[in-house]
Amino acid sequence: MAESKRPNIIFIMADDHASKAIGCYGHGINSTPGIDRIAREGVRFDHCYVSNSICTPSRAAILTGTYNHVNAVHTLDSKLNNRLPHVAKHLRASGYQTAMIGKWHLGEGADHTPTGFDHWEILPGQGDYFDPFFLGPQGKWRERGYATDLITDKSIAWMANRDKDKPFFLMCHHKAPHRAWEPHPRHRHLYQEQVQIPQTFDDDYKQRARAAAVAKMRIADDLTYRDVGVAQPEGGWEVGEPEFHAGLHRKLPNPANVRDVRLVDPVSGEIFTFETTEAYHHWKFQRYMQRYLRTIAAVDEGVDRMLDFLDEAGLAQDTLVIYTSDQGFFLGEHGWFDKRFMYEESFQMPFVARYPRLIAPGSVCKDIASNVDFAPTFMALAGLRVPSYMQGRSLCPLLQGQTPSDWQQVAYHRYWMHGDAFHDAYAHYGIRDQRYKLVYWYNQGFELPGTRSGGEPPEWEFFDSEKDPLELVNAYDDPVYREEVLRMTRLLEAKMAEIGDDPVHAGTSTL
Repeated sequence: MAESKRPNIIFIMADDHASKAIGCYGHGINSTPGIDRIAREGVRFDHCYVSNSICTPSRAAILTGTYNHVNAVHTLDSKLNNRLPHVAKHLRASGYQTAMIGKWHLGEGADHTPTGFDHWEILPGQGDYFDPFFLGPQGKWRERGYATDLITDKSIAWMANRDKDKPFFLMCHHKAPHRAWEPHPRHRHLYQEQVQIPQTFDDDYKQRARAAAVAKMRIADDLTYRDVGVAQPEGGWEVGEPEFHAGLHRKLPNPANVRDVRLVDPVSGEIFTFETTEAYHHWKFQRYMQRYLRTIAAVDEGVDRMLDFLDEAGLAQDTLVIYTSDQGFFLGEHGWFDKRFMYEESFQMPFVARYPRLIAPGSVCKDIASNVDFAPTFMALAGLRVPSYMQGRSLCPLLQGQTPSDWQQVAYHRYWMHGDAFHDAYAHYGIRDQRYKLVYWYNQGFELPGTRSGGEPPEWEFFDSEKDPLELVNAYDDPVYREEVLRMTRLLEAKMAEIGDDPVHAGTSTL
């Protein structure tokens, strides 16, 4: 690609934004006109997947184009060695201006703060929604305002004051809509209507691996007072289990008689009482969804503002704009919130992109893509050689609606954090093709930080997404699928060999 035509690249990433909560994906639960604008004027990917469905490891994979066994960012407690090569460094060396604004979440201190960026302003740790602290080369400071708005403002200001003789690469990373879901007051009036409860909300997990049944991510049991925006009363166990954040944020109580529950909205003063356990659980879901969707509203407004800036600055034609999330998220499916699992709602990432010089408006891509493909894509668009250490592949052909004959229609996932205290999600790896999914729950933490050693027996799962799209029945031992299970097992082993990840499932197959 000629130097004068090298595109600007804006990579906008939210945290925990499910595809179902984006209008263009067609589920109808909320309105996102800003994000939809990217899809309408560009392409929507329906099968983009995360290599590890948790924030920190996904961010490392996106930046480096490598899987987590290579970049050594396995868990939430991991930190990225900022001496490693990554895409921003390569782009900067080739003449791009680079900036990282918002949620970094790859570590702090001399060895972990952003490198390869001409400009960086990041939230420390998870960051705060209101009046957040920021970190930069000059130190740490606090700003008044709402994090989503501030990150958008800073991104636009950096673009407006850039060196206009150079192309630019901007990573705009929002904290929202990460837990706890704290919408701006201007959006408190939104989404008063009831959201349809997912078909699998009351899942009994009986035909799945044990991991599904033990996970502490249930809307019915594991949400906190803060999660649903009600006042936390003083008291002991009678007001809830002190399990989240060392007891600072208690889980809501789940007494045998829910008529004993009395919750108060601290803003409106509204009092909530319940006649049945079902009504209580459904109220938790609706309250969760209201806060989650309201928190997204500011992100969408920010996207729209950034697109308007590009139009006004005459940059729209020459700029690739991507909107994605660091992974998917459960919105009540299987009764869950959160992510971590290779089940589809957590595994699938939203991904929409606009670049008028390359992408036909209104396109839809059904090919399988992965977050390790993002960095090679940026390299290719910049006219640079994709370095040999990157394990993904450029998405440029798919952006143009041209699927290479040798495109691997598979996505690999590995979650390393076995049995963390707050969520108790089990370690697993697996692979998905266009129809089938194979998961191996190896249930072993390998003494990684933030994990326990394990002890639970390993299990296999196999799903047919065509006949069982809700992933309710583990068909691993169904003789009807014997040949497909064998094929997927070979495919899994071939992918692990290709990327250099070590399998631990030898001798565990029941076939």
